[in-house]
Amino acid sequence: MRLPSTRRAATATALTLTLATLSGCAAAGGSAGRPDQQTVVVLGASSLTESLTQAAEGFEKSHPGIDVQLSFASSSTVVTQVNQGAPADLVALAGTSAMDPLEKSRIAAGSIRTLAGNTLEIATPPGNPGKVNALADLSGRSLKVVLCAETAPCGKAAAKTLAAAGVAAHVVSYESDAKATLAKVQLGEADAAIVYHSDVVSAGTRVHGVPIPASVNQRLEYPMARLNDDPATVAFATYLLSGQGRRILRDHGLLMP
Repeated sequence: MRLPSTRRAATATALTLTLATLSGCAAAGGSAGRPDQQTVVVLGASSLTESLTQAAEGFEKSHPGIDVQLSFASSSTVVTQVNQGAPADLVALAGTSAMDPLEKSRIAAGSIRTLAGNTLEIATPPGNPGKVNALADLSGRSLKVVLCAETAPCGKAAAKTLAAAGVAAHVVSYESDAKATLAKVQLGEADAAIVYHSDVVSAGTRVHGVPIPASVNQRLEYPMARLNDDPATVAFATYLLSGQGRRILRDHGLLMP
């Protein structure tokens, strides 16, 4: 099954349905559609949505016999899905600790590599109507601040950053992952959110970014692991770690190891 490029990147809310569809269409690493067509099923952190989607499109152009299917959610959700037997060939998570709960028997030997890094940034609606210019401003009682849930790596990192800065943010809601958190700002339902720098870069003019000082900011490394040694899986993982793959990740605001 080949999803159109505009629908290839499934959001967290559609993750279960997407995985069920993939399971019915092809086993992980197996053929889909034509007998000679290989499918690589990739589950990734939501903050990798734009970068991995572009990378998959580039990879497919140079590997016409391989179809990359992507689904995105909070890293904790991805790990839960894999541990429960969801079809997957490759996982890419936000934060090294997110990999810890993944059952080690599911990871191909020696396959864990650092894909990229990321830091946090404040996102506001265009024009910054709440006049948020620093972390301290997030404590304003008139502001609506949204964070990721602490079960998600972005939520844990945001909590550490706020604690380090001594700021008690006026939080009105906690969302499942970085993309859901950013959406609250883009929809005008929040004055500010703490998300990843890459989310702000990928959103472009749809949000306004406010940097967070390095002294309190958090850097997360993004581990990637193959769940099998299928040649198609190895090929896509190798592409992501290549110069071309790295350039795509960097263009979306991710940091290189």
